[in-house]
Amino acid sequence: MLDGVLDGVLDGVPVGGRALVAVDGRGASGKSTFAALLAARARPRPVVLLHVDDFFHPPHVRHARGRMSPEGFWLDTYDYGALVATALEPLTRAGSGSFRRTSSTPPDGAERAPDDALVVVEGTFLLRDELVRFWDVAVFLDVPQDEAERRMRARGRLDEALADQLLARYDGAQRLYFAHARPWERATLVVDTTDPTAPVVVDAGQAHAAR
Repeated sequence: MLDGVLDGVLDGVPVGGRALVAVDGRGASGKSTFAALLAARARPRPVVLLHVDDFFHPPHVRHARGRMSPEGFWLDTYDYGALVATALEPLTRAGSGSFRRTSSTPPDGAERAPDDALVVVEGTFLLRDELVRFWDVAVFLDVPQDEAERRMRARGRLDEALADQLLARYDGAQRLYFAHARPWERATLVVDTTDPTAPVVVDAGQAHAAR
């Protein structure tokens, strides 16, 4: 079943040049795992795998609205200027192919992507207005909010009071994103990963995030 979902994503990817695929979704929906599996499934086509968490703003920017601010998480976490200028634009079909993997990579650390590379980008907020134009295919991984929270608590190992604050911040930011972008409607495919071993492609209207 998992291989079938991965193949369904890859079937929609253009060939004959570089192509960009977004793996978006709620926190703890399995984005990094799905992206890695997709990259492996795509080979022998050359693959570039990027993580949006490698393009954080520095703390003084991320936390300018308050460390626990949902609005700050939604608006200030990621350096989209660097992501676009040093990674996404160069990796488009018409781009130079010379890209940087992180916002801290110096110019002399740039890499060159093959002309036929599949570029897989994973992270949250990927279907926001600033980024949606870059994706040849976009996947939105969907889980119920309570299941996402359970997973995040299980892997966080934080003091309960601090975990409550961080989860409230994150969930608030997700709600802002959902209200602004309705990413399940912008995605090429919505994949329910409530059971991570048996993901299921669903219609956008069936997405948990839409409820």
